[in-house]
Amino acid sequence: MGKAPASLKAHITRLEMTSPPKASMPVPVNIQTAIMRAPEIPLPFYRYLYRQVGARWQWVDRLRMSDEQLAETLNDKRNNISVLYVNGAPAGFYEYFCEDEDMIELSHFGLIEHALGLGIGKWFLLQALYAIWSLNPKRVTTTTNNLDHPRALQLYQMYGFSPVSTGTGIVRPLSDKELLEIARKS
Repeated sequence: MGKAPASLKAHITRLEMTSPPKASMPVPVNIQTAIMRAPEIPLPFYRYLYRQVGARWQWVDRLRMSDEQLAETLNDKRNNISVLYVNGAPAGFYEYFCEDEDMIELSHFGLIEHALGLGIGKWFLLQALYAIWSLNPKRVTTTTNNLDHPRALQLYQMYGFSPVSTGTGIVRPLSDKELLEIARKS
């Protein structure tokens, strides 16, 4: 068995917005899209989406959860997941958590690799924000870090998020053993 991968230092930025985005954008041409809420998403499908979207960006937290922990998190009535389909195939997802009636956290957002470069990321983020703001919160928050897509911070700011704090954290990439265990669960 190989040694555990080295931990990575992450520069974390917490952002918030206090009013809906003013932008509007049509769906890119020649692409068929659908965004579907997934209120009872099966754990293997969620893990697939999470892994496909987050593998490049070192998303690991949800993959380390047991079935019970993950089911409890996903089935919390305050948690909402919507899946993007492009030309009939899953292409990304967003997830938000209603902290209370005043604050909603965009906890996960991203595209699967085959959907990157199609010009759909900005449009998809805007759809996520429209869905969140339709609930009339006072604030919407999100967090990104330097391990995410290189333009993530810029994209969030383009749609009205402002940095409110920064910090550092340590990300421990998945080991080969953990990857095998995840593959068994899927």
